[in-house]
Parts: sequence; C-alpha cells; structure tokens
Amino acid sequence: MYLEHVSSPADVRALPASALPALAAEIRSAIVGSTSVIGGHTGSNLASVELTIALHRVFETPRDKIVFDVSHQTYAHKMLTGRAAAFLDPARYGEVSGFSNPSESEHDLFAMGHTSTSVSLACGLAAARDLAGEKYDVVAVIGDGSLSGGLAFEGLDNAAELGSNLIIVVNDNEWSIAPNHGGLYRNLAELRATHGEAPRNAFRALGLDYRYLEDGHDIAALEAALAELRGTDHPVVLHVHTEKGHGYAPAAGNPEGWHHAVPFDVETGAVLPGAAAHPADENYANVTGALLMDWMRTDPRVVAVNAATPYIMGFTPELRARAGAQFVDVGIAEEHAVSYATGLARGGARPVLGIYATFLQRAYDQLWHDLCLNAAPVTILVFGASAFGTPDATHLGFFDIPMLGSMPGLTYLAPTCIEEYLDMLSWSIEHEGGPVAIRVPVAEGVVSRPDFARADDYARGWEVLREGSDVALLALGDFLPLGERVADALAGRGVSATLVNPRLATTPDETLLGRLVARHRVIVTLEDGILDGGFGERCARALAADDVRTLCYGLPRAFVDRYDPDALLASCGITVEGVVADALAALEH
Repeated sequence: MYLEHVSSPADVRALPASALPALAAEIRSAIVGSTSVIGGHTGSNLASVELTIALHRVFETPRDKIVFDVSHQTYAHKMLTGRAAAFLDPARYGEVSGFSNPSESEHDLFAMGHTSTSVSLACGLAAARDLAGEKYDVVAVIGDGSLSGGLAFEGLDNAAELGSNLIIVVNDNEWSIAPNHGGLYRNLAELRATHGEAPRNAFRALGLDYRYLEDGHDIAALEAALAELRGTDHPVVLHVHTEKGHGYAPAAGNPEGWHHAVPFDVETGAVLPGAAAHPADENYANVTGALLMDWMRTDPRVVAVNAATPYIMGFTPELRARAGAQFVDVGIAEEHAVSYATGLARGGARPVLGIYATFLQRAYDQLWHDLCLNAAPVTILVFGASAFGTPDATHLGFFDIPMLGSMPGLTYLAPTCIEEYLDMLSWSIEHEGGPVAIRVPVAEGVVSRPDFARADDYARGWEVLREGSDVALLALGDFLPLGERVADALAGRGVSATLVNPRLATTPDETLLGRLVARHRVIVTLEDGILDGGFGERCARALAADDVRTLCYGLPRAFVDRYDPDALLASCGITVEGVVADALAALEH
C-alpha cells in the first residue's frame, strides 16, 4: 500500500505519477471502509479524492494555505497529512474529527463545519500575506452546494478586488446535500455543458478570471491545471467537474442518501441493522412531513421551507414532488430562508421553516431584523437542539435558547412528546400573534403521552403534571422523562415533588412560580441546553427576591467536541442520582 507510508504531503509529491491511481483507490477504499463502520460524509469525500491528491502535489502546505469548504470533504486531505491511520485502522476510527481541525494538524487552518466561509477566510489570509510582504499561494476549495450561501457571494465579490494571488477551486459535484437550487447552479450547469465556454459566466461577471476542467477525477489534468495557476498574481476560479460518490456505486447512484451515511454493508450499501437512516429526530421528521402534507391538502397557504436538508422535515423526493410549489428548498442559504419565510407570511402564506439549530445560528440578524421586528406569523421547527444532537464542536445545536430568547415577540415552545409536538405545530400554523419556534425533541427519542393535556394557547402558561411539596421540578421539553425519574427517586426518599412541563423555553410563568415558591423550599430546572442565558437562568432571575433555593441544570458554554452525550450530562450533574443528591442537600439548609 502507498497510503500506509504517507506521513506528509511531501511523501505524496515524491510518488511517481504511475502510483497515483492506486493511491486514489486506497483512499477511496479507506473512506468507504471507515464510514461503513462509524458513518460520515461518504459521497462528498469520494468526489474529492483526486482533487485533493493534485492539490498536495502542486502546493506545499502548510506554507501554502488551503481552505476546504465545506470541510466535511477533507477525509483525503487528512489521510495525506499524517492522519491515514484514523481511516485505515478500525481501532482508531473516530480518532480525528470529520471536519477541518487545527488542533489535529498544522495543515488544517480553521475549525469549520458550516458552509460558504472559505472564500472570505482565504481573502483574509491573502490580505495578511500581502501586508507582510510574503509570497505563497492561498487556495479556497468550495463545493457541495456552498456557493448558494450568502457569505460565498460576499467573499467572491471581495476576492475580485484583491489584486493578488488567490485561487478559488469550485468543486462542482452537481449536488448540495439534496439537489442544488438557484440561478447560480443553472449557470454552473451551462458552464459544464459548454466546457466553460457559456456566454453567461457568473464568475467573470464579478471580474474574476476563470478556467474550467471537465474531468475532476483525472489527476494528471488536475495537476496541470493547478500548476498553471500556482503563483498567479490575481484571483482566479478553477471550476472542476466531479461526481458525488465517485467510485462507489451505491453512493454515486443516490447522492442525496449518501451525503452522510450511517453504518452500512460495504458490498451492498445496505444500512446495517440498528443504524438509523437519519439522526435521532427521524420519527419526528416523518410525522412532520405527514402533518404538513395534511395541512397542504386543505390549505394552499401552507408552505414548507427548508435550507438544503429536506429530510429533517420528512420531505423525501417523493413527498417533495407531491407538495409541488408548497415545498421550497432554498439551498444552503439559512439567512435567505428566514427572510424568505417572512416575506411569505407578509404575503398571506403560512410558512413552516425546518432547520437544524446549528445552522439557524447563521441567520441571527434575519431572525431579529426581518422576522421578529415585523412580527411575522412564521413557524420555525428547530431540529437537533440537544446534547444528543451532532456532537462535533462545529455543529453544536444547544445554544438555541439564549439566542432565540433574545428575540422580541418570538414564542419558543418545547414539546415533551410526539402528541404535544404535533398539536403545537398545528397551533402555530394558525397562530396570528407573531413568530413561533418549536424545539423538536431529541434527547429521549420519540416519547408518547397519549393523555397529554392540549392547551388552547401554548404561548401562555406552564402545565403542572404532578402536585407535591418540598421540591418543584421544572423539566423543559424532552427532559421531562428525566424529571419524572427524579420525582420518582425523590418519592423513594420520602420527598414529595411537583413536576412541571414548562412548555415555553424562554418565558417564565411568574404566576405559577409565585405559587410554587409558597409551597416548596427548592426549585430545580432541567434543560437540554446551555445554562448561560438559558431557561433555568431566566427562572432564577424571576425568583431572585424569593426565599427559595434554586438549582439549575444545563450544559456548559463551551465548544465541546466529539463527546459522549451521557458523559457530558453526568459531568454537569444531570443524572437522576446527582439531581436527587443536590435536592436533598438543599432541603437540609
């Protein structure tokens, strides 16, 4: 094997050209083999193998700077920069992150996992180089739908004025996570069809030099094209056509399904027993799509909106076809998605935007300035907001409550079960009192409470599920089962507990809190989100003048990375035993 003996890019440059097809095959086999066991971004990495080899043959990192976007296409890069064992040795699978990570290697410049950032980062690197009077190449590799993000446009616009060395490699595999959308991608298709000669060219229109390479899996052609651009004195775009999933038939035949794979059988591509087809919100996705389709059949104003992750709302390709114009995928453009939904609402539609919490952070200004300032009746379904969401530091989703809690007029609901979630979703579609966000449960999976009590107005008041004394447990959203277990454990110690379903993630029910203070000596808040600025802190502020002990449990304000969710909760004292012990100790004071 060649790959076993590659410890740095210098080893790649030392290989004869005749060895490169075999090296590419070994890398591709390692990608398929490792992701078949631990999951990962299979399709995008299979598309970028030859491109990555050529980049490291032509440029000399870390002196030259390469920024990958989205950095989930860096598996080959990691293998060629001394980290191959993490993809070859099953005992070391998962040793490195799935994204660019400077703590792993000097060849990784930024910790990054969100899209559309590479050109802006590369512009900054190039400007710093020029200020220092240094000479090296700066390369931004942008692909997998990243060009649809607004920041990519801002970076390209600025790059055109740079006036010095900057190479922008557009890795065009024809896909985002799902199919690409937007005029820019129609232009890319025109450029592919004409081998770069189409009269319309978005890059040249911005003032950028432009080159096209049809076969992005021809290492020799890639090397030649990149070598010609090395040392360029102006910004230039190299548009490379690749195939998502290249070299592995199941992935190439289903690019959307293989964007991020879960453990699978290498021979057949079949998902292994026990491996979920999607993250923990799979069933919530299915019921979301089914409910919204029911609404769409009876109300043409209902529109489902998504930013390149339609599966989180249950909208399979078949369901998207049935929904027609009532399903809109804006591509990887979260900022646009929020403002677009606001415009829909202003025009009389009933938009429901489904989005991962980690990506909703990208639209902070649009949430504040467009959605909430205009009190638009939009529903936002927030997925993955949990310690049990994606555990990579680049994709943490549990910062949502402080962020959305700062938005005037926004009602943020935290359902405890599937029945409550569906009822809240239907209520929010009809709600006229401004925007509503719903924190889709993750932590306990799908919990059913057929006897839940629906509310006439979810924007007002909490729900008391058990009446007790001594300790009041405020268990937010999908931490309600944890609250139930704590209440049962306290009862076993002779302590009576009241259990509350707050329903509202950012709004204390001060009337109920006043009643709880009168009857309880200890108030406990449990939330699957960060403590700073979170639900518990808001309750504690409301209780500051009262003679009551308040114990708040939540997650740290930190970029925790590749953590075990149960271990993280335990480190924060969020266990039945930990909460019970603390509550008993508080009662003794």
